[in-house]
Amino acid sequence: MKLWEKNFEVNKEIDRFTVGRDREMDLYLAKYDVLGSMAHITMLESIGLIGKDELPVLLAELKNIYELCERGEFTIEDDVEDVHSQVEMLLTRRLGDMGKKIHSGRSRNDQVLVDLKLFTRHELMEIAQEVKSLFDELIQKSNQYKDVLMPGYTHLQIAMPSSFGLWFGAYAESLCDDMLFLQAAYKMTNRNPLGSAAGYGSSFPLNRTMTTELLGFDSMDYNVVYAQMGRGKMEVGVSFAIAAIAGTLAKLAFDACLFNSQNFSFVKLPKECTTGSSIMPHKKNPDVFELIRAKSNKLQGLPYQITLIKNNLPVGYFRDLQIIKEVFLPAFDELKDCLQMTAYIINKIEVNEHILDNPMYDPMFSVEEVNRLAAGGMPFRDAYKKVGLDIEAGQFTPDKDIHHTHEGSIGNLCNDRIEALMQQVLDGFAFGRVTEAERKLLGDPPLTPP
Repeated sequence: MKLWEKNFEVNKEIDRFTVGRDREMDLYLAKYDVLGSMAHITMLESIGLIGKDELPVLLAELKNIYELCERGEFTIEDDVEDVHSQVEMLLTRRLGDMGKKIHSGRSRNDQVLVDLKLFTRHELMEIAQEVKSLFDELIQKSNQYKDVLMPGYTHLQIAMPSSFGLWFGAYAESLCDDMLFLQAAYKMTNRNPLGSAAGYGSSFPLNRTMTTELLGFDSMDYNVVYAQMGRGKMEVGVSFAIAAIAGTLAKLAFDACLFNSQNFSFVKLPKECTTGSSIMPHKKNPDVFELIRAKSNKLQGLPYQITLIKNNLPVGYFRDLQIIKEVFLPAFDELKDCLQMTAYIINKIEVNEHILDNPMYDPMFSVEEVNRLAAGGMPFRDAYKKVGLDIEAGQFTPDKDIHHTHEGSIGNLCNDRIEALMQQVLDGFAFGRVTEAERKLLGDPPLTPP
């Protein structure tokens, strides 16, 4: 069934090509299509386009379909074009002509827009929670190993003393900045396009403020043309936030692979978290971090894929935008999987607490000696030259008892401030408002007192 079909049938090959993977992708959106429809018909009743006696019947049936989606039992039948058609068909089968009334005042264009926004904001909420879980693991490890020194590097050359407190904590703070991108993406997403119809509004006296409040949006996309122009733009913005988190994961994974190798032996993965070789019996490979790195690097390409699909489209809707779903919708599960696996492995990782017993790392304490001499009154450049000559002559003896006190240094990690920063960003999302709006729309009791 096609909502737009009249007295002719589309060529089957054209139908196959144009539908593509849309049915498969629309399963991601099914329960959000139902939520959008519930808000829309509640508004239609308020302006007299649905009867007062019809609204509770329609809402009850839509909630049944929503629960079908929640159980993973919702399907799009082979001869049905998309999720919107399937939902409307199920209503019509059960309620007759009453089910055909739900499309008044909207187009599939604004219907898919609101589906995408509801889906995306939910996924962003889940990603934020997974980022926080990984953040907590990193902070815990940073505090646990704050006094364990390790070499710091520049140009892959031994440079200055670092610590596992700094290493784990650095990735925790990186996630704070990534969450700012995520928050910006969430706020751009959490605006209501419903009521823009095909991009030019409707002659019905729609109450867009009402649907905005019912769905828990922060505001609406006010200009109906811009609401349609936002398709693709939202996905690009969100994908940059995904890419930022993926960049942090990829860098952490590279470090972990490097530091796990026998040449470094800074960290060790439990044997049950490694894989083996079919020919070399000694191998314990960090495949999990290698796959996290590869998947994260792939996700960093997502903004560019979407940009190339939408980049040269003028104002209005075009079918090109359908293809964005295929790269955008599955990306959330892939990122969540990488976040969960990284958090799991970070929790299990073992740290070598005796790295600096090896004299090859002695030169990294040279700056400490230069600073000690400078603090005693010797000009910095003279101290630098003296220590350099001592190293060249093999006469340098490091003092490994170091005391750094400034903010963010080995001796003052500022992890409490980093945790406060993360909490401040999380609070800025205001997820609770959205959750309560959706529960109210579904007729569920509130999670918190009103």
